[in-house]
Amino acid sequence: MTFKIQRRQLTAVVAAALALGATASFAQASDKPLRMVLPVGAGSGVDTIMRAATPSLTKALGGQAVVIENLPGAGGITGTGVVVRAAADGQTLGVVSNNHVVNPSVFKKMPFDAINDITPISVVGATPFVLVVNPKLPAKNARELQALLKAKPDGYNYASSGNGTIIHLAGAMFVDAAGVEVRHIPYKGVGPMVADLIGGQVEMGVVAVPAVQGQLKSGALRAIGVMGKTRVPSLPDVPTIAEQGFPDVDVSGWFAVIGPAKLPPAEVKRLHAAIVAAFNMPETRDAMAKQENIINPMTPEASAQFFKAEQERYARLVKKANIVAE
Repeated sequence: MTFKIQRRQLTAVVAAALALGATASFAQASDKPLRMVLPVGAGSGVDTIMRAATPSLTKALGGQAVVIENLPGAGGITGTGVVVRAAADGQTLGVVSNNHVVNPSVFKKMPFDAINDITPISVVGATPFVLVVNPKLPAKNARELQALLKAKPDGYNYASSGNGTIIHLAGAMFVDAAGVEVRHIPYKGVGPMVADLIGGQVEMGVVAVPAVQGQLKSGALRAIGVMGKTRVPSLPDVPTIAEQGFPDVDVSGWFAVIGPAKLPPAEVKRLHAAIVAAFNMPETRDAMAKQENIINPMTPEASAQFFKAEQERYARLVKKANIVAE
């Protein structure tokens, strides 16, 4: 699904959030810190985003402290499980990404229901993905890459940050759209994956744009195309994969704030207003722009529908690509 900044929509939401704040919807600061659980490691994309936004979120919450807790493991299941089991009092939240709705299709058993055991507060925004290749590969665009891969079935490799991750599924999405056969090589994280892409041990892969900005500028990697439906400001000359004749390729790394199931409506409204206000503050906007993140907070209701649609979409792709947890 594509994220775009809808100025009129965002302005209306911000105005509503500020109005709520004026009527004490943001409430007085709680003596107890807000626990923000991130089911990812320190230094990851979601971690970087939330640490940049935390000072603004504290302001939006009337001065309530926000404590980030990194609990990585099992594709995000470990940390999200802590949120699911927390009291539904608005004092424990989590930030999840695509893997949250991918996991039910990849793992045979889940300790919780990814849709029914959470309360969506807002799908906040997304980080663009880009398909890259080692520069020794002669392909300069998606069509040339498709021709190269078709000429030598199963003769090339595409890397991912792990089996069943969104990076894996993004690569599989292009492979499926191009109708080619490519061997999947899973790594334990983005760092080792990018290192081997640069070294030429693997030929291609999908990565978040911020993770490879330096390598693209230096020529250590070549960008084939943006995986979403819109181009990236810092890569104006890199067309989208969809533009290049593969309209079904549309994926980005979205992130969302959630709470435990049965979070009271008043708390959902309060927290959503604070999230919107925090991400609209100038310092947060600047940080998000530098990180290439597209911010367009969804309402809780729209977020709930988005979660369901994304889970169904990835379930089809997982089944088609025959992806199973290792």
